[in-house]
Amino acid sequence: MSNYRKLGRTSSQRKAMIRSLVTQILMHGSIKTTEARAKEARKDVEKLIALAIREVDNVEEVTIRAKVAKKDKDGKRIKEVVDGKKKTVYDEVEKKIKKDKPSRLHARRQMLEILYPVSTFEKEGKKKSKKQIDLVAKLFNEYAPRYKDRKGGYTRIVKIGQRVGDQAMEVLFELV
Repeated sequence: MSNYRKLGRTSSQRKAMIRSLVTQILMHGSIKTTEARAKEARKDVEKLIALAIREVDNVEEVTIRAKVAKKDKDGKRIKEVVDGKKKTVYDEVEKKIKKDKPSRLHARRQMLEILYPVSTFEKEGKKKSKKQIDLVAKLFNEYAPRYKDRKGGYTRIVKIGQRVGDQAMEVLFELV
């Protein structure tokens, strides 16, 4: 007996399909698929959300010193002549940044193993620009706080009916 559904595919095809389903459910919040696929993808979605909840507050604030170019009132960099060459003038500024602790970094890398990179196209006037969506940040910043007080059961499978072509049971797979 195996502990997973084979879904009529080779192992590489099956893993790719489940990764795709998990990526889409986390990006859109709900998708329409077959019951068997939804039950298989549910395992990975629940695991990723639980991982995000466990590691959401595992950051430390670090103060760093950075060089920032001085700018004039028009926003242009200020340059001065040194040894016959123009060089930009810099100020040193202290910034506080949030840095992942090792366990959160490991969790982030585990999430990136499962999730596909996602990009969307936005139309700005006459141009289309490609925008990358960071699903790992969405897991940490949006889903983890939403499900923090919940002990499992982050997804819901609602049966819709049978598909016309092959009579497979279709479901609405969504985040609660």
